[in-house]
Amino acid sequence: MAVIVQKYGGTSLGSLERIQNVAAKIALHKQQGHDIVVIVSAMAGDTDKLIQLANKLSQQPCPREYDALIATGEQVSTALLAIALIAKHCPACSLYGQQTGIHTDSQHSNARILDIDTNRITAELQQGKVVIVAGFQGVDDFGNITTLGRGGSDTTAVALAITLAAQECQIYTDVDGVYTADPHVILAARLIPVISFNEMLEMAYLGAKVLQVNAVELASKYNIPIRVLSSFHQSNGTLVTEEVHMLHKPAVTGITFNTTTALITIAGLANSPGIAGYIFGKMFDYNITIDLISQSTLGNNNISLTFSVDRKNFIAAWNLVVAIAQELTIASISNNPNVAKLAIVGAGLKTEASIASTMFQVLGQAGIDIYMISSSEISIAVIIDEANLEAGANALHQAFGLTAQA
Repeated sequence: MAVIVQKYGGTSLGSLERIQNVAAKIALHKQQGHDIVVIVSAMAGDTDKLIQLANKLSQQPCPREYDALIATGEQVSTALLAIALIAKHCPACSLYGQQTGIHTDSQHSNARILDIDTNRITAELQQGKVVIVAGFQGVDDFGNITTLGRGGSDTTAVALAITLAAQECQIYTDVDGVYTADPHVILAARLIPVISFNEMLEMAYLGAKVLQVNAVELASKYNIPIRVLSSFHQSNGTLVTEEVHMLHKPAVTGITFNTTTALITIAGLANSPGIAGYIFGKMFDYNITIDLISQSTLGNNNISLTFSVDRKNFIAAWNLVVAIAQELTIASISNNPNVAKLAIVGAGLKTEASIASTMFQVLGQAGIDIYMISSSEISIAVIIDEANLEAGANALHQAFGLTAQA
């Protein structure tokens, strides 16, 4: 039988009762004769608690020790799930990242998987065991524990599915699959049965939380289908695969948004060669990632730069801009940390010119101001006031007919 790779998120493992339910689901698949490798996240809330403990001791915890600490969350859920399976007379073995042979670079808290030695996993499978792997972690050349960044368990699962030549990677979560929008915010959102890698990648990048960006990139590169399923309900979920060919595929596949954005504006900046490079080079030096950038020309050969950053970097970015303003004698700086990014995603944007105008008309009719716009081949994203996010998302969802049956 084929190897099945399954990943269970923190909500799926949020209590002992839920761990027992997951164990029952896995045991059923095992009884059907499959070789099963399971990747787990930490129990819901555990990683946040560990981060809080570290931050109480230090404003800048040592990266090596920080990774060693937060990796323990997955190690706990790995062992608990193995105990639950063995109690159900289903042989199981828990493995941490370093025991699994997941080799990464040394970029703590954002490590990249370099290769995986599956000899240990294969040996355990040959003994008839379910292999349970702690997601989100690996080991570098120096034997140090590393972590892959938030949502990294998805990447672990996809990487193992590729290495073990699984037919697909099954991601179990607290929703039935990928929806046309976040069903917790837009109640009329509907399940998408099949979505392309490119569309899913755009949705993940623009704010959809169901799958991690790196995991989708990896699956797309190696053409490993991902199936997003519910841990709590029986359904076919959503299949994420190559380009989807449907007779009546909607032009817009989904609406996505995030509230992790902040804006900073520098006005009255002398328009001299290299000035933007100097400012954003400073941001790079402090590991501050810039998302969107808008430049406009003012009088007297001056320009205005507006750019967006993640809110977790907002204070650092703003303090840096204050210092730059003093250094360059800039006329005006301002910020707005209360904004959100709202986007539409769909392959139809490649061919249907009316989609963009419809989006802007709908937002305009709702009285929603747009601060910035960005676009790709299959997406259009805008920055708006966070207070208008829910109204804007619902208006777009309705305007593009996403509540209708596909």
